[in-house]
Amino acid sequence: MTPDVEIYDTTLRDGTQGHGISFSVADKLRIAERLDAFGVAYIEGGWPGSNPKDVEFFREAKHRTFKTARLAAFGSTRRKGTTAGEDDQVKLLVEAGAPVVTIFGKTSLLHVREVLQTTPKENLEMIADTVRYLKQHGKFVVYDAEHCFDGFKEDREHALATLKAAERAGADVITLCDTNGGSLPGEVADITRLARASLTARIGIHTHDDIGLGVANALAALEVGATHVQGTINGYGERTGNCNLTSVIPNLQFKVKKTCVPAESLATLTELSQFVDEMANLRPNPRLPWVGAAAFSHKGGTHVNAVQKVLRSYEHIDPSTVGNTRHVLISDLAGRSNIVLKARELGFDLTNETPHLRALLKRIKDLEHQGYEFEAADGSLALLISRALTSAPPPFTVDAYHVSMRAEGTSSVCEATVKVRVGADRAHTVGDGDGPVNALDAALRSALVTFYPQLDNVRLTDYKVRIIDSSAGTAATTRVLIQSSDGSSEWGTIGVNENIIEASLQALVDSLEYALTRAGSRLAE
Repeated sequence: MTPDVEIYDTTLRDGTQGHGISFSVADKLRIAERLDAFGVAYIEGGWPGSNPKDVEFFREAKHRTFKTARLAAFGSTRRKGTTAGEDDQVKLLVEAGAPVVTIFGKTSLLHVREVLQTTPKENLEMIADTVRYLKQHGKFVVYDAEHCFDGFKEDREHALATLKAAERAGADVITLCDTNGGSLPGEVADITRLARASLTARIGIHTHDDIGLGVANALAALEVGATHVQGTINGYGERTGNCNLTSVIPNLQFKVKKTCVPAESLATLTELSQFVDEMANLRPNPRLPWVGAAAFSHKGGTHVNAVQKVLRSYEHIDPSTVGNTRHVLISDLAGRSNIVLKARELGFDLTNETPHLRALLKRIKDLEHQGYEFEAADGSLALLISRALTSAPPPFTVDAYHVSMRAEGTSSVCEATVKVRVGADRAHTVGDGDGPVNALDAALRSALVTFYPQLDNVRLTDYKVRIIDSSAGTAATTRVLIQSSDGSSEWGTIGVNENIIEASLQALVDSLEYALTRAGSRLAE
């Protein structure tokens, strides 16, 4: 496929400049392989002249086969007062072995005079000499015109001269960079249009999100002639981040009607987003457009009622086209349609005529008023619906518990005892832990695993506490949200109480009960 727009991914280089982002060499190789499978045109692997990790990445990447993407090494133009052939950093770009080399050069006279501390003439020679040297060594050259839009605003003549110097030296792509991320879409469009009219090389766009317009500015450039866009998965990057490719790609494909990746890849976009977050050891941002968990979530009763009748009434596109899913949220804003659709999502056969529906809605709203919040607690919500619709007894009951601390040398250990009832049987166990909740979890699981061995696979993966009415001081109501997993699925449960231990126990009990309910469990034979 020859795309209308080339996707140039710089997650592995520019993305790693974001706060809290760090990838090992193995991480970078796995991400590169996933990006290649997704169908991007270029993968920028790093700056081999800046650190040993990137040198190792390119050394390892030589042994990998990329089917779709071309690997790019990143660096700068040569230093002033030398030649490209004598500049060690430029020579490392060639030695990296990547078929593509991307270099940045100065467009802004402020940077030429105050940062490089050289002359405009020397700046043009640095650009041309470096591009020419790389072309002589058989490289496909992408020239990133750093601070391009600021440079055009300062001195249009010199800014345009830098782009022409790169083109005359043989640059294959000339990328206009909004390095400070402070330009507006109209400015980006005007300058891109001027560059397009003045050059014959392919024009690219590289934007940052400092004023929240990274994606908008990229689209503005692409609409007036740019055909190459640089960005990162999930918008990782320095300061507030780079242009987010998980937004640019579907906007191009579905809204602008320009191809950029294989059509079949779009359905894996959400999966790609989550994979990169996992490699970065970050929890996915639920509010990301297109791929976030909240992107196709509906909460207001009138909205949900409309979606129940006509999906497109409150959805700009079918979420499955980008691998996402629809979520109906339950809160004090919910109507009966919310409950019906959410119940169906959770596997219950409810209709607007279900007898217990009105009472269930009232119960949920009462609990929300007390401080419960079911948006991130599908497990607790499913149990609440199940209890309203059936009279089946719970799989177990906690009759009593106790939590204490004891000293062990210079440290302290929490100890919890739990008494549980399963049918006519009872169990009384003790558990240790690093804290009261950890100890309670250990004791509860130990008591139940004899009856339900499958609970041995359930693990608590996240624990969050929020004080609801802080004005009450130490008597404030506490909300505890727990995420649990059995290795293949994940669910959330909630507990609310003035006592944080009691709130935690509620959430823990719901977590284990939901695990048993999901599996259709029964007592161990």
